[in-house]
Amino acid sequence: MKKTYLMIFLMMMLVMVGAGCSSDETEMKAQAGGKVELTVSAAVSLQDALNDIKKSFEKENANVEVHYNFGASGALQQQISQGAPVDLFFSAAEDKFDKLVEEDLIEEKNGIDLVGNDLVLVVPKDSEKEIGSLEDLTKAAKISIGTPESVPAGQYAKQTLENMNLFKEIEDRLVYAKDVRQVLTYVETGNVDAGLVYKTDALNSSKVEIIATAQGDLHDPIIYPVGMINNLDHAKEAKLFYDYLQTEASMKIFEKYGFKNLK
Repeated sequence: MKKTYLMIFLMMMLVMVGAGCSSDETEMKAQAGGKVELTVSAAVSLQDALNDIKKSFEKENANVEVHYNFGASGALQQQISQGAPVDLFFSAAEDKFDKLVEEDLIEEKNGIDLVGNDLVLVVPKDSEKEIGSLEDLTKAAKISIGTPESVPAGQYAKQTLENMNLFKEIEDRLVYAKDVRQVLTYVETGNVDAGLVYKTDALNSSKVEIIATAQGDLHDPIIYPVGMINNLDHAKEAKLFYDYLQTEASMKIFEKYGFKNLK
């Protein structure tokens, strides 16, 4: 009987040792050949610039793969608040970013106001409407802005229209969009007569014409903060990308797409 127990004990030990070796081998292989994947939730207006930065970053850091989740800053903030697995948040509005700081999901020291933008009025390139200024929006049948509650560009647009005493006059003609890119699409396709979008988006479209820039005192400052989410699985790699976004090379890419350097 003792021999039987001894044999069973020895077999169990062999299985445990084998499993341990297998686990170690798997971990070593992962460290040697596996890539760390980062998820970055970012305002859709940053899409072109961040895709360029991703290419250069991954060339220099072959062990890290960056995945973007682009959308309206308000929607992205809510996803993170509800537990979405995200490593960094790059917002188009300070209040959405500050919400995550208040919820202790981002430490203030792990965030920075990185770039800025302008709000512009655009019309279709071949527009026959006599819209030459923001005041002329009263001549438009349909005007698109982002949904103010979730889209920072829409929030800035509403503030601008309210401060110009235009909002109530044209409110029934407003077509709300899920993000600033959708506003741009509505204008490009002629589904609306005009739209309020970020300058960076307008500059990258050959189908719209910039008519006017909203004065800075008509809306809150357009600031894009970026920060690392707390309790990351890949904190080292997240910090690597966070720092890379602030490099001179990255800032030149942002500036190429029309963003203002706030560093």
